[in-house]
Amino acid sequence: MEDTVIVGRHAVKEAIVSGHAINKILIQDGIKKQQINEILKNAKAQKLIVQTVPKSKLDFLSNAPHQGVAALVAPYEYEDFDEFLQSQKNKDGFSTILILDGLEDPHNLGSILRTADATGVDGVIIPKRRSVALTQTVAKASTGAIQHVPVIRVTNLSKTIDELKENGFWVAGTEASNATDYRDLQADMSLAIVIGSEGQGMSRLVSDKCDFYIKIPMVGHVNSLNASVAASLMMYEVFLKRDETGEMS
Repeated sequence: MEDTVIVGRHAVKEAIVSGHAINKILIQDGIKKQQINEILKNAKAQKLIVQTVPKSKLDFLSNAPHQGVAALVAPYEYEDFDEFLQSQKNKDGFSTILILDGLEDPHNLGSILRTADATGVDGVIIPKRRSVALTQTVAKASTGAIQHVPVIRVTNLSKTIDELKENGFWVAGTEASNATDYRDLQADMSLAIVIGSEGQGMSRLVSDKCDFYIKIPMVGHVNSLNASVAASLMMYEVFLKRDETGEMS
């Protein structure tokens, strides 16, 4: 498999310290070493190859802002669903999972992973078809969180939801109407929260599988939020309630 390119100082640093398999670090010629001292120190400690290259090389490798640093890494691997479920069975306290039903914007996925890491979300599930995958754009937007939040890629979301239910999860769908205010969400249970696609929301098959529905009340003229913003509100609501009850350390 070809290397995946990740760019940006935070993303590269997190890839190094998390132990991700890195084949080479690329540093822009002329960059001030004190600006990337931590990256260089960690790379040296792990005996990684560091190569100085012209800015044009980094520009060619990525159309995202690279800040003069890139890493050639082994492709990001998805977590196995069965192994992930087993890990949740062995966990103390309640679990939280996000199910992204048809999310297509890599920046949204990266932002969601960043918040998921901050709020202790256990994993993110995405479908194999009609969905964004783990890419360098996602890695950059996540500022390193891609290294810490398991992402599970499944063939059939409907079947996956059935298996989650069989393993004690309650599935909450996000809807604009006929739903409970998300601030009234009960968090004393293992939750799988479904976030729909940017344009269409949840698919009918996935919506029909939900145990209940939650919404974010709005008073403005635009009746929907960016998917990553909506997901962040949901994640922090669960985090705050779990933290208050001592379920999350």
